[in-house]
Amino acid sequence: MTVLDHKIDFAVLITVTKANPNGDPLNGNRPRQNYDGYGEISDVAIKRKIRNRLQDMGESIFVQSNDRQADQFGSLRERADGNEELKAITKDKKKTNDDFAETACRTWFDVRSFGQVFAFKGGSSKGVSVGVRGPVSIQTAVSVTPIDISSMQITKSVNSEPGEGKGSDTMGMKHRVDFGLYRFNGSINTQLAEKTGFTNEDAIKIKEALLSLFENDASSARPEGSMSVYELYWWEHRSKLGQYSSAKVHHSLEVKPANDMPKQLEDYEITLDKLDDLDVEVIEGR
Repeated sequence: MTVLDHKIDFAVLITVTKANPNGDPLNGNRPRQNYDGYGEISDVAIKRKIRNRLQDMGESIFVQSNDRQADQFGSLRERADGNEELKAITKDKKKTNDDFAETACRTWFDVRSFGQVFAFKGGSSKGVSVGVRGPVSIQTAVSVTPIDISSMQITKSVNSEPGEGKGSDTMGMKHRVDFGLYRFNGSINTQLAEKTGFTNEDAIKIKEALLSLFENDASSARPEGSMSVYELYWWEHRSKLGQYSSAKVHHSLEVKPANDMPKQLEDYEITLDKLDDLDVEVIEGR
């Protein structure tokens, strides 16, 4: 496998229909919004979904969520200590942080893709403080137009514990976006790919994960089929630095509403400008 030898930019359009794409725990789990009313999905949430999809593909993932745990380790420290090669490096005074980072990148797909901070104290070996910068960068997803949030009151119809009063007295709120078109951009940097060992084959797997971002991701807040990738735009440059800046590439894709009250995908206009000497692959989501 060869290390990635050309810059890659990408953009993803996501449709949300009667779902909560990314609840804000500091605001009653309402869908995230910025001060202008546009919906947001954090880059952390997007990376979580990419990790889950890669894990479904059989890749080794370091930052596993508790409900997707694929090994016996209950924490990042335990997962790192459970790797015999890393354990030997931390005990060997001749080994450096670069040796630790190289092994971690080779072992875990998400570490060589997104990077990771390893900051562990003491224990059975010397402390570890290693930072890895990953080549894959993901921006926050933002809705093309301000979102309307619908809220409904829900009640509990059963008692959780013996002797409780009427279950229906306990009430809560559930929030959703009736329809929204979200967009996020990203890039893959070749200089950082060389440092982490990120390969051309790894880039293809990232593309596959982006196309199937919401498979095996259903929940009560995001029912099956309520969120989907509409299109993936994938630009592969011909050199390490690329023919254009990422900003210029991303700006070549324009998405705007076709009327004052967009309520469905057909109410948006998507324009893609051709850049000289740079082809774009447009792929429908799954």
